[in-house]
Amino acid sequence: MFEFSSYHVLLAALGVAIILAYWLPRFVSAREPTASALLIGLGWLIFGWIPGMPEAISPIDSPKPWEVVSELCVIMGLFGVGLRIDRLVGLAGFGPTIRMLAIAMPLTIIGVALLGWAAAGLTLGGALLLASVLSPTDPVLAGDVQVGRPTEGGEHPVRLTLTTEAGLNDGLAFPFVHLSLAVAAASVVTPELIGEWAWRDVLYRVAVGVAGGVGVGWLLGKVLFDFPRENALAKTQAGVFALAGVFVAYGATELAEGYGFIAAFVSGLTVRRSESHHEFHVRLHDFSETIEHALTAMLLIGLGAAMPALLSHLDLRGALVGLGLIFIVRPLSGWLSLLWSKMRRRERLVVAVYGVRGVGTVYYLSYAGSHMELVNEAELWAIAAFTVLVSTVLHGFSAAVAVERATGEEQGG
Repeated sequence: MFEFSSYHVLLAALGVAIILAYWLPRFVSAREPTASALLIGLGWLIFGWIPGMPEAISPIDSPKPWEVVSELCVIMGLFGVGLRIDRLVGLAGFGPTIRMLAIAMPLTIIGVALLGWAAAGLTLGGALLLASVLSPTDPVLAGDVQVGRPTEGGEHPVRLTLTTEAGLNDGLAFPFVHLSLAVAAASVVTPELIGEWAWRDVLYRVAVGVAGGVGVGWLLGKVLFDFPRENALAKTQAGVFALAGVFVAYGATELAEGYGFIAAFVSGLTVRRSESHHEFHVRLHDFSETIEHALTAMLLIGLGAAMPALLSHLDLRGALVGLGLIFIVRPLSGWLSLLWSKMRRRERLVVAVYGVRGVGTVYYLSYAGSHMELVNEAELWAIAAFTVLVSTVLHGFSAAVAVERATGEEQGG
């Protein structure tokens, strides 16, 4: 006797959605645009209409599963991004990245916070939290604009800047998330609150994140390539080492109260410096990317399925905040931060515009929801989900072409 198990129907439908998201674009383009928007759309189309489904999986009511899955997506993505960088180009080469992190990111946070407070009517803590979770660009969904796989080269300044910015600003958003939660809890900003935040959440935790990444990455490099030298792990096919390595870097750093996201990226960057031309780096990268893609696909389909529940709380004011970030705040702050840099005008424009929002935003907002009872939580999720949706559609289907044209200018002289 045949029975229809809802669980098995769910698995089959999930598989169909993922296949379609990667297969359908091939009928309209020789390029391979990011599947992110299609994954969200198909999740919405296939699961969003099922009665009770959007509410059942909504991160508003159940943030913890979203926090865990998105956390795994981000740390695997960050480790893989670190592995991709073939060469460290010195302070001058990383100048645009430093500008984007030190100037554009704070300007973005200030701009979105003002929009959330003045236009959307959020509380000060809520507006700052929204700005913080929307501030990082995404290392997971921005593969089309980043540098290639290890040893492939082609590290044009535009791609290098977008790659390293995404690798670091996920971790650097955490201090602002902590600040917003502290402000929301205290209801007032005091010098003592700012002082404690500055030394603990900024100085200490960032330093521990960097140190943890360097230390664990160095040890991983030794284990992989040097001990035992005559029978090194790098001679095997054990790509799962990438998963183990990022778990050690992230977990150990978090235990020391540092930022594990920074450690995940820096550990990948440090491992890459060991036997930098060895083919094993490609296997490490490919394995981490496979895990990242699988988790991300399921997360984005889930986000699409939850969209009806999330967007039911969206109004025009909230939509304007998301659109303001994508079309005004990020491009303007990025452009201003890169003025007087060595980048050409088109290169500055591409870097300024293509700050993809995605999995990092989902993680930070679900993290906040898991650790504190948020005011206007439904509105925060509505604006964040809308912004991610618009970003994946606009950036996902245009980024590859824009970056190719910007990098092709220099290649063509």
